[in-house]
Amino acid sequence: MKKIIYRSSNDAENFDLKRFVKSLNKYAKISEAEVKDALEEFEQYETMHVSCLVEVGMRLIAEKKGDAKEYFDAHSEYFDEGKFERLRRITGYLVGTLDRWNDAKKAEEKARVKHCVNSAVDDATRLAALETQAMEQNIAYAR
Repeated sequence: MKKIIYRSSNDAENFDLKRFVKSLNKYAKISEAEVKDALEEFEQYETMHVSCLVEVGMRLIAEKKGDAKEYFDAHSEYFDEGKFERLRRITGYLVGTLDRWNDAKKAEEKARVKHCVNSAVDDATRLAALETQAMEQNIAYAR
């Protein structure tokens, strides 16, 4: 049975799916199947922090055009202000900062090609940027 941690591992309690669905339905009509699908990403964990549930709840409520901000405000006590940092997926890892990475991983991150979806940038500008990036990293770049 999955456990939910509220403040510390000492206050963990069993996760109750029906209770979670009921709390979400105060803000938007969400089925139990939708909640199960949304929680699949956490299946591998025996224990998770309540903030994960709040984020899933906000996403589900927003998808149903419900008041996700009101839901967050009601559950914001579980988020300590200023203790969360930005998480990014870089080269297959979830990281906030690169502080603890070794030199090889930092070099790998620096050398990766950053793709953009911005259609406002024309091909000549994009090509020039790629050539500049390759020169900065001392990488051969063929046209």
